[in-house]
Amino acid sequence: MKICIIIPAYNEAEFIGETLQSLINQSFPANKIVVVDDGSTDTTPDIVSNFSTKYPEISLVKNTSEGVHLPGSKVINAFNSGLENLDKSFDIICKFDADLIFPKEYLEKIKLHFEQNPKAGMVGGFCEIQKNEEWVLENLTGKDHIRGALKAYRKACFKDIGGLKLAMGWDTVDELLAQYHGWEIKTDESLRVKHLKPTGKNYSNTSKYKQGAAFYRLRYGFVISVIASAKLAFKKKDLGFFRDCIVGFLQAKNEKRPFFVNQDEGRFIRNLRWKKMQKKLF
Repeated sequence: MKICIIIPAYNEAEFIGETLQSLINQSFPANKIVVVDDGSTDTTPDIVSNFSTKYPEISLVKNTSEGVHLPGSKVINAFNSGLENLDKSFDIICKFDADLIFPKEYLEKIKLHFEQNPKAGMVGGFCEIQKNEEWVLENLTGKDHIRGALKAYRKACFKDIGGLKLAMGWDTVDELLAQYHGWEIKTDESLRVKHLKPTGKNYSNTSKYKQGAAFYRLRYGFVISVIASAKLAFKKKDLGFFRDCIVGFLQAKNEKRPFFVNQDEGRFIRNLRWKKMQKKLF
């Protein structure tokens, strides 16, 4: 299987070298690693250029988008820029963050999951963060969800879902749409990836209502959105996050923002969410 990787990067000079080295050291190598520098003001592009002179599979693409670091739109714009610079002969397309250290067997095991299960549309490992000199699972981790930091898609699945959405919530929309089209989501808890920078560390304050807006645009409905908001607020240990989600949902509804999914997809998504909630409760 041919694996191609796209890494959006913005001011990642502190980490990007470790990420690239861990990918170069893989037991099963990627055919192509495209780093999209999204207007960095540090030495990120210089570091990537140095790697690309040593390793022909690595290339640098320069992209310019808005300076504020918002979850979703900025990173997916950069990802799409990288996608335009790939030939489409890949079998697996990966969207990775620029602050990860992958275990040596990561890509090999990802490939095996796709080979062994023809219905696997997306595969990923688990993120760990460092606390008190120990590596522990990041609190947003779940066995039925692949973190946006380390997504791997089968080409046919990626095509079915129409690529990645330009908004916060893209890494939930993709999984829901994949299941709508009959694909399975596979996580491998044995694949532990070191996440050097906690999720959301650089997000702007203007992003705080975007999660609730994403729930609305996914056609969750108010009740499921309340439950999902409460769950995330509990994981983040932040009651204010719950309030911001609800405000964001109501703002999006009042403004009649466009939905991510059509009515049939929305109905499927709501039913899927209810089934998962009932399964956890009973």
